[in-house]
Amino acid sequence: MSVFTPPEPLDDQALAKKQGISIEAVQLARESEIIDLHIEGYLVPRLIPYDPYKHHVPGKFGGLYLGHLDFPRIIEGELTGAMWSITTNPFRSAKSRWSCFLDNLEKMTQLIHGTNGRFEIVKNHSEYTAARKRGAHACLVCIQGGNAVEAAPEGLDSIPNDVVTRITLVHLTSSNYGITSSPLKLLGKRKGLSLSGVELVREMNRKRILVDLAHINPEGFWTAHEHHDKSQPLVATHTGVSGVKQHWRNLDDDQLKAIADTGGTIGIIYAVNFLKTSNMQNDGSMVVEHMQHVINVVGEDYASIGSDYDGMIIPPSDFRCGSHYPRLVQHMLNMKWSSERIQKILGLNALRVLREIRP
Repeated sequence: MSVFTPPEPLDDQALAKKQGISIEAVQLARESEIIDLHIEGYLVPRLIPYDPYKHHVPGKFGGLYLGHLDFPRIIEGELTGAMWSITTNPFRSAKSRWSCFLDNLEKMTQLIHGTNGRFEIVKNHSEYTAARKRGAHACLVCIQGGNAVEAAPEGLDSIPNDVVTRITLVHLTSSNYGITSSPLKLLGKRKGLSLSGVELVREMNRKRILVDLAHINPEGFWTAHEHHDKSQPLVATHTGVSGVKQHWRNLDDDQLKAIADTGGTIGIIYAVNFLKTSNMQNDGSMVVEHMQHVINVVGEDYASIGSDYDGMIIPPSDFRCGSHYPRLVQHMLNMKWSSERIQKILGLNALRVLREIRP
């Protein structure tokens, strides 16, 4: 692993030229909090030889599947904060999943500490604000696949330093907690959230850990919603919407309303196969179209970014690199959205949710 050296900042004109966007888009990006509700920035170093302290362009696999992110490109992309996922390997035993999570948490923490304060782990809104005042990117630790904690000896109280701010109940495979929405779900009598899954939701409420309803099947979604503490916000951190494209991975309008009714937010994913219809351009406008549908259904206070960068996705053609968040701003400006709306979706909606769940 190399020593991390932050990239030299470009002036507005140079960055606009490099991104192929307007100076207005660059300036608005730089004036905003930009928060991504789901990145897998730690996954690639787990899987292949990859130095996240180095600037990788165009990245391994040419911006497809993996290699979207590294620390320099996160800075270049003006990303001020993100939920950094630790993804669960479902094929390990429950005890092994827990020990693997602890090991990955320690390694990811060391990686972030190696940036000498340019990136910081934060657990709540006040820590986010303090980190940003110091000029740091704020890393919110989250778990993708609640079965990582199935064998935790004292349940969620076992998580070191109460550092986890969000758990996605299930991932691409079904678990002891519930059934996934993906085709990899196992057939059986149980259709939604199990009794253990309901108990996990209640434990997350007690610990004020965000309940993430991305990936879960509709029956599980509604069971979780039924048992969730309605005084706390629900989220779906990385998803598309079926009102634009029907897909097993996307949420329908009733689900959008259920999340908004709790004061939560919906992060729109960058995965083309969940977003693109036959009449769409293969660019970031498809992301904004899904955001527009969320706005149409529940309003501009409930849409956010949830790219799933490095989550083995194929992003739109102009979003292939983790430095391309300012290009999203340009697509929003092309829609004639107000700067207020744009800044809400870029980060203020996510910050509101963080402040409500963990002041």
